[in-house]
Amino acid sequence: MDSVEHDTEDRGNMWDLEQKLDQPMDEEAGRIRSVQGEKKLSGLLLLRCAFQSLGVVYGDLGTSPLYVFYNTFAHGIDDREDVIGALSLIIYSLTLVPLLKYVFIVCRANDNGQGGTFALYSVLCRHAKVNTIPNQHRTDERLTTYSRNTFPENSLAASTRRWLEKHRFRKNALLILVLVGTCMAIGDGILTPAISVLSASGGIKVENPKMSSDVVVVVAVVILVGIFSMQHYGTDKVGWLFAPLVLLWFLLIGGIGVFNIWKHYPRILKAFSPVYVYRYLKGGGKERWASLGGVLLSITGTEALFADLGHFPVLAIQIAFTAVVFPCLLLAYCGQAAYLYNNTDHVVDAFYRSIPDTIYWPVFIVATLAAIVASQATITATFSIIKQALALGCFPRVKVVHTSKKFPGQIYIPDINWLLMILCIAVTAGFKNQSQIGNAYGECTCTLWV
Repeated sequence: MDSVEHDTEDRGNMWDLEQKLDQPMDEEAGRIRSVQGEKKLSGLLLLRCAFQSLGVVYGDLGTSPLYVFYNTFAHGIDDREDVIGALSLIIYSLTLVPLLKYVFIVCRANDNGQGGTFALYSVLCRHAKVNTIPNQHRTDERLTTYSRNTFPENSLAASTRRWLEKHRFRKNALLILVLVGTCMAIGDGILTPAISVLSASGGIKVENPKMSSDVVVVVAVVILVGIFSMQHYGTDKVGWLFAPLVLLWFLLIGGIGVFNIWKHYPRILKAFSPVYVYRYLKGGGKERWASLGGVLLSITGTEALFADLGHFPVLAIQIAFTAVVFPCLLLAYCGQAAYLYNNTDHVVDAFYRSIPDTIYWPVFIVATLAAIVASQATITATFSIIKQALALGCFPRVKVVHTSKKFPGQIYIPDINWLLMILCIAVTAGFKNQSQIGNAYGECTCTLWV
C-alpha cells in the first residue's frame, strides 16, 4: 500500500518537474482564452467563426457533388426512377450521418472542445481506468480544464465502465481501435489532398484532351506545395482566405440546383419520401447495392468534421452546416437529379452538363478552386490528431505552434506539415490515377467511420 502511494507521489513530482521545464509554454498558453469553455459567445465572434469554418471544415464535403452521381451510376442509368431512388438515399445519408449524428450528437461528445478518436479516448480514460498509461493522477485535478463526472452505480455508463475495466484484453483492444482509427484519419490527410488536387488540375485537359498526364501531375504537385506552404499562417488566416471561395461555391451549386429543379423536373422533390429508398433497394439486384459506394461519397469529409472541432466552437460549426452547407448540398443534388431525369445519358459529367451555358466558365473556375481547397479539412484535422496523440504519449514529441491567442485549438505542426506534403507528392506522382487513389481513400474513410 505504501509503495503504491510512493509511486503516485513520484508521478506527481515528475509531473511538477515537467511543468517547470515547460513553464514558458504554459504561461503563454495560460493567456489564451479558451472559447470552448465559455458559456456565452458574442454573436459577431460566433458568426465570424462559422464563416471561417466553411473554408477549413466543409471544403471536402462541399465538393462531393462533382462526382457522386457518376460513381453511383458507373454503368449508366437504365431506369429514370433509379435517379429518384439514388437521390433519396443521398438525402437521408446527409440527414442521418453529417447532420444528426456528427453535427448534433458526436460534436457534443468532445474533450474540452477537442474532437477526434483520441479525444473520445481521453474522455474515456478520465472516467474509467482503461488507459494502459497511468491516468487520473491527483495533480490532474489542479488543471482548470480537467473535469470528471460521477455516475450512479446502477446506470448504463457505470456498467459500461466496469465492463471495460474488468479485463486487460478489452483495454488493449480499445487502444488498438483508437490507434487504427487515428492511422486511417492521418491516411485520409494524405490521400484527400492528393485526389482533390489531382482532380482539380485534371480540368486543364478539358480543352486539351491530348495533353500528357505528366503535365497534370506536375501542376498538381505545384498546387500541393503551395497549399502546404501557407499552413504556417494558421487556421485563422487560412480560414479567411478560403472561406469566401467556399461560400461562393455553396451559393453557386445551391442556385444552380434551384434552376435545374425548376427547368427540368420539379417533381424530383418527391425523393424526400423514404419510400423511394425502399423501392430503389428492393427493385434491383447487386448493381443497386453496389451503387451504395457512390452514395457513400456524398458524405465523405464528415470524418474530418469532428477532428477539426478544436479549431472552432461547436456552435459555430453547427450554424455553418445547418444554415449554409446542408441546404445548399440538398439543392445541388436535387438539381443534378432533376437534370439527369431528363438526360440519363449525361451521367458521366452530370455536374458540368447541368450548369447553364451563360455561367459555365465562371462556375468551372470556382469548382476547380473549391476542389483544391477541399484538402484543407483533412490537413487541419491531422494537426489536431497528432497533438492529441502527443498529449497521450502515443507519438514522439514534435513542435506544436499555437497560431491564435483566442482559440487554443488552432495549431500548426511544421514537421507534420512537411511530412504530409512529401507523402502527398509521392502518392500523386506515384499513382497518377484518381481511381486508384480513390479506392484507398474509400477504405480509409469506411474504416474510420466503423
